[in-house]
Amino acid sequence: MAERSDRAPARWRRPFLRWLDGVETGWAVPLLIACFVAVWTLYLAIAYAGSGLHPDTLEAWTLGRNFAWGYHKHPPLMGWIAASWTSVFPLSDWSLQLMAMVNAGLALFFVDLVARQFVTGHKRILVLLLLMLTPAYQFHAQRFNANSVLLATWPLATWCFLRAFETRSVLWAIAVGCTTALAMVGKYYSVFLVASFAFAALAHPARRVYFTSASPWISVVTGLAVLSPHMSWLATTGASTFTYALAAHANGTTFSSLGEVKNFLLGLVATISVAALIWVLIAGRRLEQFPADFVAMSPRLRLLFYVAIGTIALPVLTSLALGTDLPSLWALQGLFLFVVLVVCGSRYPIERFYTVNAAVTVAGVALVAVLVVAPIHAVHRNIHGYEEGRNLYAQAAGELTRQWRELTGEPLGAVSGDDSLAFATAYYSPDHPHYARPFEYQYDWGMPRRTTLDRGWAALCFEGQDDCARWMESVSSRAGNLVRREFTVQASLWGRPGLTRNIVVLMVPPRANGGRSPQSAPVPNTADDFSASRRSLE
Repeated sequence: MAERSDRAPARWRRPFLRWLDGVETGWAVPLLIACFVAVWTLYLAIAYAGSGLHPDTLEAWTLGRNFAWGYHKHPPLMGWIAASWTSVFPLSDWSLQLMAMVNAGLALFFVDLVARQFVTGHKRILVLLLLMLTPAYQFHAQRFNANSVLLATWPLATWCFLRAFETRSVLWAIAVGCTTALAMVGKYYSVFLVASFAFAALAHPARRVYFTSASPWISVVTGLAVLSPHMSWLATTGASTFTYALAAHANGTTFSSLGEVKNFLLGLVATISVAALIWVLIAGRRLEQFPADFVAMSPRLRLLFYVAIGTIALPVLTSLALGTDLPSLWALQGLFLFVVLVVCGSRYPIERFYTVNAAVTVAGVALVAVLVVAPIHAVHRNIHGYEEGRNLYAQAAGELTRQWRELTGEPLGAVSGDDSLAFATAYYSPDHPHYARPFEYQYDWGMPRRTTLDRGWAALCFEGQDDCARWMESVSSRAGNLVRREFTVQASLWGRPGLTRNIVVLMVPPRANGGRSPQSAPVPNTADDFSASRRSLE
């Protein structure tokens, strides 16, 4: 049937076949990626209408407001990207949703650069279509954070490594150093990609030729040179990024790590299961050729195979040895390696009939998501809300800003409290106050510095957040000239009211403000030297 369809295609298939004809002329892949970005950005705009951005995205923007070679919680790439994007595009939900999907689109483009090293024509398209059937490039990508930035950096670095290993040229060696350094400042988990490159080069039959050339050593020197500003930052700031990672993710035992490894592998299998099912339908009985195809794998493709094995085996071994967490979402950016291996490693031709069917499936899933799933999701969340309260972010930020200006007559300059609300207030408030708590003490619930209070400061919590409420009580007992208020905010979607939640706020007007007095009795000031009495300060 597939052969007959390719010889005499139905009328509705002919536009798809003309599109596949454009793969090698250069326009088919960009068109596919552009449509993917546009459709899934539209999905995000509809599904999260009436809702704020994900807290991870707001955190990335908050980090990037002050350029630095490193930040105390995460490596700096996500902050750099968010800052660069918002220097061109407006501060709005659709803007950062587009940023997230452009990152996913770039990831797919770089995957195509890898795939074209091994196949031509519509097989390149098939690789991308199978990846589009995983949730990594839509739902994982929309949470723009230290994990999702690796979607683009890993295939880019892999492409450069393949070219450097094959050509051993100076330019490609430099490119490997630069791109692996870029991946490392995205997230330190990328050390497993770098180690996988080394493992693949050592396992490959051409290892002697590669390692006796200047190429790998140029890559090492270039990578260290590009990383040197960040490494200098780590050395001069106490490497708090590592401290945070170890404190948050290295608290397990060998027994608990066995469970982490099991869930890690099962999570990756589940993520790629739909794409795997589609491939089984495409290959059919030809799957019996898999062992022979594996044995006959070309040396270039085998190099990629070693990289893929390293990206799975090395994190697993590390987790078992150190007792670390190992969520499967940390490795989603490496799934492209296995899709490229399966599609490009098949030595039999794939009829265009199947690629057209896969394209129709991808398009159908996207249309159902936009037209059916997204509106249902938006309506459901307007009624039931989110645990982090993101469909109340803009309302809370706006009401706090209004009350602050009413109290002080000045713009709001600093905010903290519940992190999600603080990030959201910094983003959605027209005053764009700065997040006041240093990231190295983000989870310690420390007290504000006296200088912070003197300049004016506010904090928010959702009612019922016990940790935040206790912290507010502690601040209230120490800060003078303090105003405590509560107000209710309500979600809204396309004019329809949604759930409500109460917000508790503290406001300390700037000391220089001699105008209006607080609307509640001031608490005796006992905090003149308090900034030195706690390690975690704002």
